[in-house]
Amino acid sequence: MRRAVAFVGLLGIVAAGVSLSIMPTTRSAASEQRTFLIPASDGYGVADCISSKAECGTIVANAWCEAQGFGKAVAFGVAANEDFTGSVAKRVSTESAPQPLSITCGE
Repeated sequence: MRRAVAFVGLLGIVAAGVSLSIMPTTRSAASEQRTFLIPASDGYGVADCISSKAECGTIVANAWCEAQGFGKAVAFGVAANEDFTGSVAKRVSTESAPQPLSITCGE
């Protein structure tokens, strides 16, 4: 009886291993696109590069995407108003806050 139970358990382990080895692979994070919103006043001083779409912006955006596990930046710049929402209905400060930056990462 013990041998039968052990044999069934062994078959279950082998079947699980075979099924995992023939399953199709899933897409990795690098094959998908994802957009990140970054506050313009994040303290790193990269807002000028990214908002002006200068050559330094390409370097910064690519480095950001690489740090997040993606290949390179597909697009970057100042985020459009419809890309983000406010969590507070009424602003407390009278000065306007800078719009966040947007970096879209892909392959």
